[in-house]
Amino acid sequence: MIQFQNIAKTFRKTRVLDGIDLRIGLGERVALIGSNGAGKTTLIRCLLGEYTHDGEVRIDGLDPRDNRTAVLGKIGFVPQLPPPLKMPVGQLIDFSASLCGTDPARIHAIAKRLGLDIDGILTRQFVRLSGGMKQKLLIAIALGRDASVLVMDEPAANLDPEARKIFFDLLAERLEDATMIISSHRLDEVSSLVNRVIEMDMGKIVLDDKVADDVTLTDTLACRIVLKRFELAFARALDGWRIKASDPGQLVWQGDIAGPDRLRFLGIVSRYTALIADLSLKEA
Repeated sequence: MIQFQNIAKTFRKTRVLDGIDLRIGLGERVALIGSNGAGKTTLIRCLLGEYTHDGEVRIDGLDPRDNRTAVLGKIGFVPQLPPPLKMPVGQLIDFSASLCGTDPARIHAIAKRLGLDIDGILTRQFVRLSGGMKQKLLIAIALGRDASVLVMDEPAANLDPEARKIFFDLLAERLEDATMIISSHRLDEVSSLVNRVIEMDMGKIVLDDKVADDVTLTDTLACRIVLKRFELAFARALDGWRIKASDPGQLVWQGDIAGPDRLRFLGIVSRYTALIADLSLKEA
């Protein structure tokens, strides 16, 4: 269904994508992971036809830049950063629904499930909504259409805990009828939804792991690290992981790691081998 062939992209002499070759088949649900600057968002923008690039992108055999209307009609997209649209919310919903021939009431219903008071904001400009409200509305627009491909770029970033849970429940309802690409820093959040994990680093694919549908990615590992001495660089390296210092001297660090993240985590920690007196990972 989706094919990237030797995709390369350069911004101001910086190589952001470096020869990406990738096929994503019908029904695959992909977690696209990697640190900031790895190239995830740029790859998604190439898929949507928003960037020129070297190499070829195809969705059902169509180039997304040459066939934007046909291609985008198949895709439900939630961006990492909301666009600065001044259009009133009600008009935005009606316009989005008309592009794909869906009933605006479906978008309203999903927005309400996410906890958005949609009736109270129909006349407000989209740009004047809070970050969380924008995200809920964009999710409702993406999921309120009959899209065969769902592309989500850090979709839960601005959601409150209850809305996050509902959002992932909504995605779970689409497992049988949509191909998914979900870019996320937290594999543990999307592990129950996906059957393939692709990790990017410095514009390249460094891991491509397919998971059978009867194998779970939800296993977690209890981690304990004992340091010989504390260094701020080590604490910064663990920022974003669920590992915290558990003693006043910040020499003992404990927390949980999602099973599929173990190799990436160990790769980061290995840079500080000289600081580490002991490290253990055990099934939680």
